Amino acid sequence: MSSISQVAMAATIVAPTMAKEILVGGADGWRLGINYQAWADGIEFDVGDTLVFNYVAGNHNVIKVNGTDFQLCAAPLGAAPLTSGHDVILLATPGRKWYICGVANHCQAGPMKFAITVQVQGGRSPPSASAPGSPPSASAPGSPSSASAPSPASPCS
Repeated sequence: MSSISQVAMAATIVAPTMAKEILVGGADGWRLGINYQAWADGIEFDVGDTLVFNYVAGNHNVIKVNGTDFQLCAAPLGAAPLTSGHDVILLATPGRKWYICGVANHCQAGPMKFAITVQVQGGRSPPSASAPGSPPSASAPGSPSSASAPSPASPCS
């Protein structure tokens, strides 16, 4: 095998593992007074990336909700908010995701909420469902991870 072929093969293998650790709100973290939707609109979110919510524990929390609860700023019954002050969420599947702060009126007044669309890595759309009788499409080898995530990520599908 030529060295050019080996380099090309190595690039193909390495490229899918470039997951990002995304600090929600950047250096400001998760707090009142930030337009998180404007912040999120400027970022590409890929499967395998992690969201890191940094905040003062006890002052805020993080709740994954659906689109309706997002619009209403309402936590669903039985929702278990993340409350550590350094919450890490793995973006494990493509699609639309919604996050809010469930403390007092922080979602409405903060506005501590944002919605994102998670894409298959590199901005490609997720593969469409196979027609009956056709073989399933191949998935990317390996699962990307963030090497710098200091705590275990909560899967978020």
